[in-house]
Amino acid sequence: MSVQERKQRERADRERLIVATARELAEQQGWDAVTTRRLAERIEYSQPVLYSHFRGKREIIGAVALQGAAEMAAAVRAATSAADGPRERAAALARAYLDFAERHPAVYDAIFQLDGGLAYAQEDTPEPLKDAFAALLETLGEVAGDGVHPGLFTETFWAALHGVATLTRARRLPPEDTEQRVHLLVERLAVV
Repeated sequence: MSVQERKQRERADRERLIVATARELAEQQGWDAVTTRRLAERIEYSQPVLYSHFRGKREIIGAVALQGAAEMAAAVRAATSAADGPRERAAALARAYLDFAERHPAVYDAIFQLDGGLAYAQEDTPEPLKDAFAALLETLGEVAGDGVHPGLFTETFWAALHGVATLTRARRLPPEDTEQRVHLLVERLAVV
């Protein structure tokens, strides 16, 4: 391995460490607790080293969002691949999405609530975000119904899931009724 390759590998390792540490700190204490000073202390590098990877917290949030979007897409695809039939896949997708939001609230916020400097629904949208939407569209496009644009249906179903996820976490909706909400979404919106 050349010196250049080793330095690139070390740089990538440091970047992964910064993102993992930010994510861990955010999940434990919330995003307000994630500061460059605290991250530098936790990863045992100086703040200038941290700034050589990310210009600030916004870019770190963006990196967590991209990582989280890839994980959410994988979780949705795994859940839907194990289900038989379009409605069952839509229900599995909804459960996987809501489970991801509940298990990883700080990551979910990085993807959907916080400013990570990422473009959404545009030409320059990063690939992990496009793929996360594609993971939803693959299943929800099957149940959109005749004459309904699959992308628009997916956006609407996703918006409903996002509402359930955020309102449940904020204790505006009782969590014990989540399965009934999933059932209503699938039965009332999914056409098959």
